[in-house]
Amino acid sequence: MPVLERDPWRLQYFDHVPCPEHVQIPTDDPDCWLLYPGHRWVYDKLRIAETQGLACGPHGVTPGGFPVFSKPIINLRGMGTGSHAIRSAAEMELFSQPGHMWMPLLSGDHVSTDCAVVNGRIAWLCHATGTPWAEGMFRHWRIHATTMPELAASLTVWVARHMQGYSGMMNFETIGGSIIEAHLRFADQWCDLYGAGWVEALVKLYEGGTWEFGDQSRPEGYSVPLFACHGNGYRHPSKALQAEIRAMPHVSSLQITFHEGKPPEAHAMPPGGFRLAVINGTDLAACHAARRRLASAWNPSLILDQD
Repeated sequence: MPVLERDPWRLQYFDHVPCPEHVQIPTDDPDCWLLYPGHRWVYDKLRIAETQGLACGPHGVTPGGFPVFSKPIINLRGMGTGSHAIRSAAEMELFSQPGHMWMPLLSGDHVSTDCAVVNGRIAWLCHATGTPWAEGMFRHWRIHATTMPELAASLTVWVARHMQGYSGMMNFETIGGSIIEAHLRFADQWCDLYGAGWVEALVKLYEGGTWEFGDQSRPEGYSVPLFACHGNGYRHPSKALQAEIRAMPHVSSLQITFHEGKPPEAHAMPPGGFRLAVINGTDLAACHAARRRLASAWNPSLILDQD
């Protein structure tokens, strides 16, 4: 197994690739925190904002103006837990809590960028643009076949300035070109869309600190989630239905993204909904069709309408 993977629905991307036993490739932020103590500072979102000269501060320090965006300074669970906009000084006082921060309420495209870093230099990257929905949820992510030159250039400068001595994967979330989060890992939600040979290149990066991968022919890809209402004991769909979804045209993978034996409230989920599944593919309409078919496995009154 070439990666440390806590989510069993993502083992499908890695279990076919051999990896030396001494190589450890993290996919979850708690593992990254333990493996890279010299660079774990990137999980401090207040510090990330400061490296870019953004107005920011911990709760208790009054912003110079409103609205602002509030979130935990460190959140290793992800999924936007505890984040929301604050639109007035009265709201700031009401929602103020230890361990949280504020920063500008940014606008523009929300982009996730995976980067292969070799000794503080970006050797490869891929962008995915999210289409926001509501309350921390996304309708889908588009995995781009080409590079966004301006964003790629700014991330290259940032990594060269702050990540000397680090080799491995990084993921950046940006809004309007500003970094809102940095991670010492890649986004394992859609790595199957990076093309044949990508996981093998990943292993070589962590084994020997080199990056060898050509993806000039990578197509556009899409990662489409299925959300339902919070607070219900969901069961996995039948194996037959899952096999049917995976066999649909242009669908590259299906992830059922929750544990049946785990209480719903113990899952890290966005405020707006409980994510049941993710469908990856190379055609957005085909992914939507697959999502509709998959949704038939549950009570339709519980499914959040995303089409």
